[in-house]
Amino acid sequence: MVTREVFVDSSAWIALADETDQYHDGAAEAYPDLLRRYQRLVTTNLVVAETYITLRRGLGSQAALAFLQSVDGSIRIEKVYSTPELEKAAAALLRQYEDHDFSLADAVSFALMAEREIRQAFAFDHHFITAGFSLVP
Repeated sequence: MVTREVFVDSSAWIALADETDQYHDGAAEAYPDLLRRYQRLVTTNLVVAETYITLRRGLGSQAALAFLQSVDGSIRIEKVYSTPELEKAAAALLRQYEDHDFSLADAVSFALMAEREIRQAFAFDHHFITAGFSLVP
């Protein structure tokens, strides 16, 4: 069954790109199935920025730039830009979950997922579960 959208977090993008990442094998195994099951992979500019700098520091500029090119060059990946409305909703989530160490990128991701009724995230970050979403794989 093909469903419409799944959110992709930096933890998944990094795991796919970095063969030394603890989640690399799981991510690499799950990704082809993800492409079959979902019409669109949704991410945010904040997630892309977070992924870029992590890859740049860990794997070098070529890996980081290749990641940017793959996101921008794919018709299946939608990069949503943070807006004042998403950031306002994110701030409310950060206040609601102030006892958790969510990043602003996490909270904007959660706000976007709620707005678009996306229930699943391709992620290896437990914060998505805490915020009420389920993880793929």
